[in-house]
Amino acid sequence: MIRLGRNIVSPFSKIASQSRLQIRNKSDEKVRGHVIGIDLGTTNSCVAVMEGKTPRVLENSEGLRTTPSVVAFTKEGERLVGTPAKRQAVTNPENTVYATKRLIGRRFDDPEVKKEAQHVPFKIVKASNGDAWVEAMGKMYSPSQIGAFVLTKMKETAESYLNTPVKNAVITVPAYFNDSQRQATKDAGQIAGLNVLRVINEPTAAALAYGLDNKKDLIVAVYDLGGGTFDISILEMQAGVFEVRSTNGDTFLGGEDFDNAILKHLVGEFKKQTGCDVAKDPQAMQRLREAAEKAKCELSSSLQTDINLPYLTVDSTGPKHMNYKLSRSQLESIVSSYIKRTVEPCMKAMKDAKVKANEINEVLLVGGMTRMPKVQQTVQEVFGKQPSKSVNPDEAVAIGAAIQGAVLAGNVSDVLLLDVTPLSLGIETLGGVFTKLITRNTTIPTRKGQVFSTAADGQTQVQISVHQGEREMAKDNKLLGQFTLMGIMPAPRGVPKIEVTFDIDANGIVHVSAKDQATGKEQQIAIQSSGGLSKDDIENMVKESEKYAEKDKKRRELIEEINKGEAILHDTESKMEEFKDQLPKEEYEKLKEGIVKIREKLGAIDRENDTIETIKPMIDDFQKDSLKLFEMAYKKMQSARESGSSSSSSSEQSEEKKDEGKQ
Repeated sequence: MIRLGRNIVSPFSKIASQSRLQIRNKSDEKVRGHVIGIDLGTTNSCVAVMEGKTPRVLENSEGLRTTPSVVAFTKEGERLVGTPAKRQAVTNPENTVYATKRLIGRRFDDPEVKKEAQHVPFKIVKASNGDAWVEAMGKMYSPSQIGAFVLTKMKETAESYLNTPVKNAVITVPAYFNDSQRQATKDAGQIAGLNVLRVINEPTAAALAYGLDNKKDLIVAVYDLGGGTFDISILEMQAGVFEVRSTNGDTFLGGEDFDNAILKHLVGEFKKQTGCDVAKDPQAMQRLREAAEKAKCELSSSLQTDINLPYLTVDSTGPKHMNYKLSRSQLESIVSSYIKRTVEPCMKAMKDAKVKANEINEVLLVGGMTRMPKVQQTVQEVFGKQPSKSVNPDEAVAIGAAIQGAVLAGNVSDVLLLDVTPLSLGIETLGGVFTKLITRNTTIPTRKGQVFSTAADGQTQVQISVHQGEREMAKDNKLLGQFTLMGIMPAPRGVPKIEVTFDIDANGIVHVSAKDQATGKEQQIAIQSSGGLSKDDIENMVKESEKYAEKDKKRRELIEEINKGEAILHDTESKMEEFKDQLPKEEYEKLKEGIVKIREKLGAIDRENDTIETIKPMIDDFQKDSLKLFEMAYKKMQSARESGSSSSSSSEQSEEKKDEGKQ
């Protein structure tokens, strides 16, 4: 491989004279239509929208403000998302996928992926491009696709509330996500049919939610421990400007790890109690996993919880049940190593931000795991102050995303967000050294360049490897991609001057360009990563998503028509009793026959393959005929009443006349 030789430092940073605010204003052109904010979480997702100057978290079709990030595929070919998917996980564990955010933008060979594969009941497989994908019902899906299914649910939730189609969205990601993970998240939005205006960091979004109505000058730490990732960000808030000073974290640390640790403990205890090892039983493991998550949540507010799972498994001696008491102190002991892992990133973030713990005014808690008392105690010990509970840990991130969406739409004008890149960016130079061009915690968007040269005489092309990370050697950092710059004029080594320029946009996504100074020719070069989704992949997934959406729409229409039919039949039977005396016997019997026929038809409906046209004409005709009959019956009844009233009035008048005659 031909590598670049390092040359003189370029004065490029001086000629990139646009300030970060000018760059930001240029990128923040107003958009039309609603912009929704989506927190695409590892465990749960949430969607919010701005109503005027007020953010609102939206309830999904199940009436809940958060949606489980779970997708299931059934034998009937149905795809379930959210609560319905989670409900059937025990009976269909191999085809129910969750926590795929931990796989997004990752290679199959990553150590974290291999670790995750040991804990989940579904298959994690190697895609043709080397990425980690999942398999369900014999079909492979990218983590971006699974994320897109959840995003589609969020989109539908917003459209149901707003009663209008939604295209624009701001989606949040963990602050410590690298370029591949951010790009894969944008891909998920595109597959879901969304125009992703901005990808913003979760802790920053939470700070926006906290600071929207807070006009004080503050330094705030956001401690975000969610289902799959941990982030810590230090921000300075001043007159509507939210400037991130530093960020740190761990993209493989969260509630899923806590659940796995509790699950391992419960499997061990059950083996002690019964002698049965259920580790290889997917259904038993799924029941235990759900019990572990439930116990973890309950122990945030109580000191002890009971885990009762009847008929967990069966052996030659009969059924085995689990009855176990788990205390809060036991839980804290089981997960203590994970909580301790959050301390070092906090220390690094404060060091990078050049602030001491006593200079931080507020510590915000974000993510469901921050409800755990031991986590709150650890945060208090690190920062020396009681953490604030002024934001909802499950909803703050989506609210912040909605606020940023309103800023981009021009509906909120007094907020400016200045975020940072979490990891250094650079290229591999001679000897395999990682040469940084943009250091971590640089405010974005940013643009920097450096001049390099050739490493051999007569070299006409150079291969440039782009990496992201903090290690000294390129091979130890994340390879984002490679490209080859061709057509360099042959010259002795060190003579050609090639300026490599890096852009990080407001989404934290990297763009690279190169310029041969000898010819003045400049090329914009897209990084072609060895992994990730190609344009064709994304287009195919968009089509598949649209196909599913159309299928889901038809199924929903059919079910609604079935429900409508049942309601009409029930109403007709009720009216038949009410107007029994007014209806001709022949018509009455005809209605009864119609009800029987439609009931039989509704009972024979194939909800997967039939369409609304199968039953709608029959139901509509029956409804029209029955309404005509009941209208006739009603008029007949009304006429009888009026007739009765008239005769009654006549008899009263004649009685009065008789009385007058007697007088």
